[in-house]
Amino acid sequence: MSALYFYGWNVVGATFVMALFSFGLGFYGLTVYVAALQGLHGWAASTVSAPITVHYVVGALLTTSIGDLYERFGPRVVVAIGSVAMAAGIAALGIVTQPWQLYPTFAVMSVGWGAMSGAAINILLAPWFQRRRGLVVSIAFNGATLGGVIIAPALILLIGVAGFTRAVAAAAVVLLVVLLAVAAGVMRRSPEELGLGPDGDPRPSAHAGPSATGERRWRRDALRTWRFWSVSAPFALGLAAQVGVLTHLVAVVTPMLGASGSARAVSATTAAAVIGRLGTGFVVDRLNRRRVSSATLVIQIIGLTLLGWAPSAVVVYAGCALFGLGVGNLTTLPGLILAVEWPREHFSALVGLVVGVNQFTFAFGPSLVGILRDWAGTYGLALGVCSALQAAGAAMILLGPGRDRSPVRRPRRGTAL
Repeated sequence: MSALYFYGWNVVGATFVMALFSFGLGFYGLTVYVAALQGLHGWAASTVSAPITVHYVVGALLTTSIGDLYERFGPRVVVAIGSVAMAAGIAALGIVTQPWQLYPTFAVMSVGWGAMSGAAINILLAPWFQRRRGLVVSIAFNGATLGGVIIAPALILLIGVAGFTRAVAAAAVVLLVVLLAVAAGVMRRSPEELGLGPDGDPRPSAHAGPSATGERRWRRDALRTWRFWSVSAPFALGLAAQVGVLTHLVAVVTPMLGASGSARAVSATTAAAVIGRLGTGFVVDRLNRRRVSSATLVIQIIGLTLLGWAPSAVVVYAGCALFGLGVGNLTTLPGLILAVEWPREHFSALVGLVVGVNQFTFAFGPSLVGILRDWAGTYGLALGVCSALQAAGAAMILLGPGRDRSPVRRPRRGTAL
């Protein structure tokens, strides 16, 4: 019997708060920093955007090994260090005076992003839940989505009131205080510390985990398999398109909606992301997760098609809403597929690899959309290319070797690869 109240739900809440700040200030906040730095210093968009690509690339490299760091040092230490790094980078943005200073500043911030982004959310929750993994991961990732709804707009308002330097300093202090408290007061390594197993069930019999050497060899073997790339590649393509569109969304919709309408369109997109992720979280544990992933990409393609057509404001809002329904799911679903298709003891290493590959790929999405827009003169071609990338991902995910397993079953070790 499961415990009447399981401490794992405290970890879900702590992870939700971590995602709220790490995505709010380390992902959605990037658009705010770009606009503020351009206005403050008169720097070109490309001058400010290039360091952000470095931010994502460095974060991707860190993400590939984040599972090892969580395993070695535990969540309290890793989240605390990540919080300090992200806070330091955000605060330093307020005192930069030369463009080259943005590179080390965003590099420092990327340490926090690598420690507290999508891979970290999966790694933190994996030991605590097995049967309800889809639901709890969706709940925690909604903290990330709400970071775009709450944190980024609040930062814009604060900049207007206090100025950029004071605003980013205040945001850094709040992030640091809240996340250090969450890390120290709530984060735990696993339910085994409480004498329990996943979902609050009785603790399973102990077994030796893989050695560090064996884990590295296992990861190299996994990278040689289609099973791994049939998860990583489709989401890398889908996220490259998604992040590219999100970065340019205001510019895409403003000609039709105006400034105030574009703000409502962004709100509609993020609200739909919350609804889509929660709705998927409630049903995904009972469905084939590869089919859910393909359907999510198809829905986004329909949204992009409406945005490219855009004969009226109503169609633009509908396109934003349909596109938004998949925004959260593309970061949630890779870990959920890995959880049912690979052995549990390798989950942290695998999710770090997948998220690292995805993040490295989507780092170039905004530049791709910008280049295509400049070349064509409108966003029509860019939206079409993004739709093609997502169509390729939707087909590829269905070609994977995964079978429709129940969430609690695992492949035998001899057949995992």
